Amino acid sequence: MKKLSVLSLIVVFITTASFTLLQTKPWNVPADKAKAANPVKTSAASVSEGKALWSTHCASCHGKGGLGDGAKATTLNTAPPDFSKAAFQGQTDGSLFYKTSEGRGDMPSFKKKIADQDDIWNLVNFMRSLKK
Repeated sequence: MKKLSVLSLIVVFITTASFTLLQTKPWNVPADKAKAANPVKTSAASVSEGKALWSTHCASCHGKGGLGDGAKATTLNTAPPDFSKAAFQGQTDGSLFYKTSEGRGDMPSFKKKIADQDDIWNLVNFMRSLKK
């Protein structure tokens, strides 16, 4: 019985450690992708297009306001970040485009779901509107 308890504690520790590592693992974007300039000018129309795409594809995990509090957020292995914080907003447009396009882990790739690259850039423009 004692061995079973120790084994159970080890499993819990490994699971918790794995979750923590996934949470904090940096998402490195290739330098050329991070430097990519947004070809879509920020405008009311672009932000509106991005918001519509956000509602369809992103809000369920990231939340309506990008706070990481969407209905599906608690079911994920990694918590969605708060897009209103400086750490998120400090990323380049190219980095946001790359992460949205390519995905990683719980974050799906959207390069096929949102095939028009300008639409992903519209999403980036909307993400910029989420800052505090």
